[in-house]
Amino acid sequence: MRAGRGTAALILILTAGLAGCDTPTVSNKQDPLKGDIIDEANLTQLMLQAGDPNEAVSYFENAVAREPERADFRRGLAQSYSRARRYPEAARVYQELLALRQEELVDRLDYAYVAVRLDRWEDATALASSLPQSLDTPRRHLLDAMIADHAKDWEAADRAYARAEALSTAPADVLNNWGVSRMARGELDQASRTFERAVSYDSRLFSAKNNLAISRALQGDFRLPIVPMTDSERAMIQYNMGIIAQEKGELRIARGLYAAALQSHPMHYQAAADRLAQLDSAIVN
Repeated sequence: MRAGRGTAALILILTAGLAGCDTPTVSNKQDPLKGDIIDEANLTQLMLQAGDPNEAVSYFENAVAREPERADFRRGLAQSYSRARRYPEAARVYQELLALRQEELVDRLDYAYVAVRLDRWEDATALASSLPQSLDTPRRHLLDAMIADHAKDWEAADRAYARAEALSTAPADVLNNWGVSRMARGELDQASRTFERAVSYDSRLFSAKNNLAISRALQGDFRLPIVPMTDSERAMIQYNMGIIAQEKGELRIARGLYAAALQSHPMHYQAAADRLAQLDSAIVN
């Protein structure tokens, strides 16, 4: 197992905690179990928020095996599987939580997102329907919006996206999803403006920058959006616009974009090189 920054930080925290055990406080002497529970809760939260998701999976797998009656460990395992993108396993653990009647409201919401990832829309819809109307949060309304998108109920989707944006203090992800929804409807100009708003909230969100370029390219505008981007991001965006230009029959533009992607990328960009070579071969022949 490769130790990353998250692992190193965890080791330092655990070391500090162990060192503190050499001179227990009075409260620890009076109630030694209390300190252990607090430390365990802190470690559980740390594992959920930092470090390698697969390390968190291992931690919670061992914890559930040791104390299978603990709902918090089972919940942590489900969340860790989801963070590691091991969605079938996450779904299985959420199903166990529900079967054992150990779930909390957040578990139903998280399980619904996992169901969406697995393309299990009936399950996602049933879980969303089981949530109380009083749950008025951005994540709940984003879930409703995605379910409405799947049903092509665009009016319901727009209402849910608007509510999610209004409630969110950082709505970039909501706006990015809303833009994708508008692209799916063919509303490319509105999609572009929505992606621009997403980037204005979070200029580091690559998917919004990439989607902005794609929505513009689909309208025949192959200029790079004027947004902050790294060299690698610029290369990937140019490559994706090149694919759209090629599909539109704009071979000269496509060639220029593939060549620009090769120049932009800080390392060799094999996919762009392959596309460029294929295009040059087709033009020569």
